[in-house]
Amino acid sequence: MKLYNKSAHELHEMLVGKEISSKELTEAVLARMDETEDRIHAYITETRDMALSQAAAADERIARGEQISYFEGIPGVIKDNICTKGVKTTCASKMLENFVPPYDATVMKRLETVRPVILGKANMDEFAMGGSTENSAFYPTRNPWNAECVPGGSSGGSAAAVTAGSAIWALGSDTGGSIRQPASFCGVVGMKPTYGRVSRYGLVAFASSLDQIGPVTRDVTDCAHLLQAIAGHDEQDSTSSASEVPDFTKSLVQDVKGLKIGIPKEFFVKGMDAEVEQAVRQAIDKLQALGAEIQEISLPHTEYAISVYYLIAPAEAATNLERYDGVSYGARVDGADVVEMMTKTRSEKFGEEVKRRILIGNYALSAGYYDAYYLKALKVRRLIKEDYDKAFEKVDVIVTPTAPTPAYRIGAMTNDPLKMYLQDIYTVPLNLAGLPGISVPCGYSREKLPIGLQIIGKPLDEATVLRTAYTYEQSQEFYKDMAETEAQA
Repeated sequence: MKLYNKSAHELHEMLVGKEISSKELTEAVLARMDETEDRIHAYITETRDMALSQAAAADERIARGEQISYFEGIPGVIKDNICTKGVKTTCASKMLENFVPPYDATVMKRLETVRPVILGKANMDEFAMGGSTENSAFYPTRNPWNAECVPGGSSGGSAAAVTAGSAIWALGSDTGGSIRQPASFCGVVGMKPTYGRVSRYGLVAFASSLDQIGPVTRDVTDCAHLLQAIAGHDEQDSTSSASEVPDFTKSLVQDVKGLKIGIPKEFFVKGMDAEVEQAVRQAIDKLQALGAEIQEISLPHTEYAISVYYLIAPAEAATNLERYDGVSYGARVDGADVVEMMTKTRSEKFGEEVKRRILIGNYALSAGYYDAYYLKALKVRRLIKEDYDKAFEKVDVIVTPTAPTPAYRIGAMTNDPLKMYLQDIYTVPLNLAGLPGISVPCGYSREKLPIGLQIIGKPLDEATVLRTAYTYEQSQEFYKDMAETEAQA
């Protein structure tokens, strides 16, 4: 197998054993980037010189006989809404196309302690608003399994890079499914931790009560290790959890005997792709065969999740994006006066989807409509969370599809935003409830497009989610097949 197709844990062992050097590995991944980027467009910014310098430093430490960390010398990519000191952070928007942060996000400071190689910044939907990475202001990212299809979004660049082999690991962000859905579409592992488990400091805000940074990796082992590296309390984030971070790597055991798994009847409804349902039900049967106890549960307020999400998220987005006015933040388009300048700046520098969500958000927050829309959405959000609280009194984890369909064709939903919003039906409830969730591959469609299985856990119980995912993954050949698949570029 080529180096760029290997997992981080395989490459770590090769580095420790001096079978390869970090420079050799980094050059192999950069060469793969050269092969795929013209078709895939997973990157916005490449940091090749920095990457080679970091690789050389890792090789020096290995040569001195120093013990190296799990991700040391291993190349990865960062979603372009996570601030990186001295490296452009554009959020895939013309509003920030020349923004270079003067500081690092907390997750970047945490990564510094494990000393990986950073290849650059991954493409995404503008300000993380979208589910296909078609809303990037620069270019759409394409799915490495089929370049005519979307990779999912908004962390589409992160998932596509890991799938294509132009990165070994990635960081993404998840506001309504933006890590898990691309992971499903691209056949990799993607995890949204519990809200507050990972610091949001330095993550450019979309919807502050929903956003969460998380890992995108080739397998569950790498996912657990990457989450370990970035998780923990941060005084600079007022929503950061003070709970102790367990050793997630201890969850990498094959054992679901006696584990109670809930299957919500509301998630298996008319409109779901038949191939998705078949693959997910086969995965559920496999978990049962491995010793898990399967139990049907009800999450009765699920039908309102999309409506609630698309009131709360745009409302918070409208508030967060007020600062981009051409005066304090962001680019500026000159005008005859301040009003014209602000109008031109926001009209020309924000994309259509961002403007759509700002309009929805401002409407929901406006006088006369606040109680009818935003306040009511907050009340239903509480009911959705209570559904999960009640379910977790009976079960340990909940298993569902990650997305209702495999990856769809580029342009298929561009003119129908509502249809695209409905793609989030299985993922947004977790963000509304603040729960951890992971997507792992569980099969293929007839068109050889990946299908994802979503495993949902109790608050701050990423450990059980990872154990369930690892047990399922190790029982299947999918992750091995997908690890050996190269982008069709």
